[in-house]
Amino acid sequence: MTTAAAVLKSFEQHLDDTPFTKTQRKVWILSAMGVLLDGFDFFIIGVALPLIAFRFHLSPTLKGLVAVAAVAGAFLGALVFGQVADRVGRKGMFIVDIILFVVFSAASAAAWNAASLIAFRFLLGIGIGADYPIGVAYIAESVPTRLRGRLIVGAFAFQALGSLLGVLVGLVILKAYPSVESWRVMLAFGVLPAIAVVLMREGLPDSVRWHLARGNYEKASRAATKLLEFPVTLNAHNSPPPEPCQSFGCLFTKRYLRRTIFASVPWFLQDISTYGIGIFTPTILAALALGGSANFIAKDIGATEGSAAVDLLLLVGFMLAIVLVHYVSRITLQIVGFLGMALGLLIAGASSMFPAGSDGQMGMIVGGFMVFNCLMNMGPNATTYLLSGETFPTSIRATGAGFAASMAKLGAVVGTFLFPVLKAEIGITPLLVGLAGASALAAAVTYGFRVDTRASLDAQHAEHPVPARYVAAAAS
Repeated sequence: MTTAAAVLKSFEQHLDDTPFTKTQRKVWILSAMGVLLDGFDFFIIGVALPLIAFRFHLSPTLKGLVAVAAVAGAFLGALVFGQVADRVGRKGMFIVDIILFVVFSAASAAAWNAASLIAFRFLLGIGIGADYPIGVAYIAESVPTRLRGRLIVGAFAFQALGSLLGVLVGLVILKAYPSVESWRVMLAFGVLPAIAVVLMREGLPDSVRWHLARGNYEKASRAATKLLEFPVTLNAHNSPPPEPCQSFGCLFTKRYLRRTIFASVPWFLQDISTYGIGIFTPTILAALALGGSANFIAKDIGATEGSAAVDLLLLVGFMLAIVLVHYVSRITLQIVGFLGMALGLLIAGASSMFPAGSDGQMGMIVGGFMVFNCLMNMGPNATTYLLSGETFPTSIRATGAGFAASMAKLGAVVGTFLFPVLKAEIGITPLLVGLAGASALAAAVTYGFRVDTRASLDAQHAEHPVPARYVAAAAS
């Protein structure tokens, strides 16, 4: 029986007082599965790339374009679809982005030349990029404050599972089908699980907070009832005041500029290293420590095995983040993680002091990359995603998270495209030292523009009115 006290409870109070439901768990799992598919696709290209380069006789520039195409698409997808999700809701876009993944994963596997592969990978990336702001906004708006940090970090940890899965799937396919054409099987591998995710996402409710921000209490009540699995009545008396629709330009006003810099600049600097190192780890290992093999498929297998060992530390880092985020501030985790990334890159760079292909060189490279991967995922690779979903209010949450994710993908474009070019021009060691400097700079920006986001979402954003000109611009 519904009591008067229950009717007066806000949605956030219901969230905090209610045991975690099956529907909330489904929201979390299906958001995490999107991140897993993203990680799988972004990192399997590192295994497939040597085969693709051989098949299509790619120059270094074309090789960089194939590697960067999906990342460039993700830049556009995050930037545009975050704004769309704030206008039309989370659920519809949550389905559309995975449909794009299905269609263009299959198309990429069937590519007939470098140009078609680059085009399909770019369109695939749009769907991948869209999933970042939509997924983090969906989770942040659907879970209690006490669990928000762990659940968002836990969902993003599936990127590490995806990247490890990409490496392992690539390795199995290479060994079972040691052919130049095996890259097609690798790129098509994620299609079937993505179709399953599309079908399961269809049954989710839309974001309750998104409906409340628009003052649509009837739809908010229905969505809350489905999410929390008991009757919930929301109205103007037990809900925060509606938030006016805000334009993209509002991110750069005095009210939000600090938050925008805080959410986007460290993520941009991080992804220069994350994607440059992550996608090309097999290539780096092959160049530095496996150069003696004449068979390029054997070399790719050996480098991929080394990459799988290194990528295990991605999981260790995320496990640490899931535990520590409950006890340590997001800011501390991010700063310590960035400094650890810099240390790992410097260790890997120092491997040049040992003879090429020696045990000492291999130990320094693998050890440095392990430190880099572990501290990255313990800190900024988890916290930047988390903070992007907490930093902005509901009316502009996906837009702000989308801008931050798009800046991250811009960093990924820089890292992915320039990495092979700079490796050829200046060598791996100076490149790793430069990336270490970028990580140290990201730690400084995090400290200088820090914003505490641990409070409830309602409490954080119950503040100053939005400038009227941006409300009008959004409505027009």
